[in-house]
Amino acid sequence: MNLEKKSSEHYFSANPKSKHSFYLISTILRGHNFEFFTSSSVFSKNKIDSGTKLLIETMILPDEGIILDLGCGYGPIGIVAGFINPKLKVIMTDVNSRAIDLAKINKKKNRIKNIQIKKGYLYESVGNLIINCILVNPPISAGMKIVKKMILEAPKVLANKGSFQMVTRSKIGSKILPSIFMKTFGNCTIISKEGGYRVLKGDKE
Repeated sequence: MNLEKKSSEHYFSANPKSKHSFYLISTILRGHNFEFFTSSSVFSKNKIDSGTKLLIETMILPDEGIILDLGCGYGPIGIVAGFINPKLKVIMTDVNSRAIDLAKINKKKNRIKNIQIKKGYLYESVGNLIINCILVNPPISAGMKIVKKMILEAPKVLANKGSFQMVTRSKIGSKILPSIFMKTFGNCTIISKEGGYRVLKGDKE
């Protein structure tokens, strides 16, 4: 049992100062075994949270191209995507330096080679890359302003016919976010819904 004191830091802090308190998660995703090291000051350090798991189990990946795991945390979404389709190039980004370090460790631990991990805020690390699919479990605790930016700025980096897939709690995903998807993409599809979460998809037309 870990008896660490609660930290006032958020998982979207850029440079966490709390002491490391390591955890190891062993789990089955998409029918395969994965292990992830986590630590204090990252999101859902004790287990794969329900929203992330729903996105992983139901995400729709292209046959080839570039995937962006936006706000990757310690890396489960991008790592599983890279495992499912080795032909994909997976870019994983996060503003949290500790999350980035853990994602790099977990990439090696799970022996996934088609992944590049970068620190950065929103889409600043993408550069001139054209992305075929964006996957995100947004930091709702950081505020809706950031979540909206994630959606509204996605078309700037998405390829034509590229998709933006976001998991969210159904309370938000059934009311607020679909209207933002419609404004941004002109469409909004519910890929899946379960346990109080739903995965929304917008396609750039």
